[in-house]
Amino acid sequence: MLVAVLFAKVLPSLGKNGGILRPELFIGNYGVTVIFLLSGLSLQTSELTQAISNIKLNGLIQALIFGFWPFCIGVPLRYVLTNLLPNLIPPALVDGLLIMTCLPTTVNMCIMLTSASGGNVATAICNAVISNMAGIIFTPLLLLHFFGTTIQLPFGKMVLKLCQKVLLPVTVGQLLRMTPAKEYYKQHSKTFKRLQEVVLLGIVWNAFCNAFSDGLGIGVKESIFLMLLLPSLHLATLGAFFKFFSLPSFQFSRSEAVAAMFCASQKTLAFGLPLVNTIFQGNPNLAAFCAPIMFIHPLQMTIGSFLLPMIQKYTAINGEYR
Repeated sequence: MLVAVLFAKVLPSLGKNGGILRPELFIGNYGVTVIFLLSGLSLQTSELTQAISNIKLNGLIQALIFGFWPFCIGVPLRYVLTNLLPNLIPPALVDGLLIMTCLPTTVNMCIMLTSASGGNVATAICNAVISNMAGIIFTPLLLLHFFGTTIQLPFGKMVLKLCQKVLLPVTVGQLLRMTPAKEYYKQHSKTFKRLQEVVLLGIVWNAFCNAFSDGLGIGVKESIFLMLLLPSLHLATLGAFFKFFSLPSFQFSRSEAVAAMFCASQKTLAFGLPLVNTIFQGNPNLAAFCAPIMFIHPLQMTIGSFLLPMIQKYTAINGEYR
């Protein structure tokens, strides 16, 4: 992981989007598609059905994403930075932090980290889809509430993209379970696991190459502030949500708690950047609005990847419940 970040720092032009290696295609599209295809191939249909029907778990995850994040993190954070520490960062960057808290979870990252850590992949897939579908409605409503901006989004295009990116490869994987591919996957599961880890590293490398190459449109002071705040915030939510979903009263399995932790603690770049650009197009503060989203994207993957060995030990312990 550290090597991938350092390599991105030394040669950012090699791995940025549009570069000679075209990582946005081979990693961002083809690599991610393979991961979802393998997820569908490895999942029993009964596991997906069970995940979809787990209303309590799914409801709690979505409540944290669209309720706890904006109102219990975003609003207090804006109050502190606006009223108690008004000169620390520009007001536009404070608004950018609030915008970030209104976004749905990631599509690719939460599923891949859940799978790599031994979590419940069916739960992660289910909630990634639910969150991003719901985000088409809830995120604009939240931004309307906080900023009073009327928003119109290409609903059809977003739904189609989500279906192509997640649902189609998962469905193809499920269909392949009825062929000899199912047994081939079982026999070479370690190789496919390694492939998943390589794609994860590729995504981290690509994200940092883009960040180092294009910049983030804010000053050094603001960049340092975000580099201190966002990792702390992400680690705090990971820890808090893990403890929450591990409460014995819920009786969620270890794998479900891990999937829920990843889904509820992450914020999407793929949904967030197009949304913010659509809403605030022409606004002179657009770079500041986007900066927190661009910062947190590689940080989420990096932190999650570093925590994988510890989480793998947790999910490997015998017994479904804590």
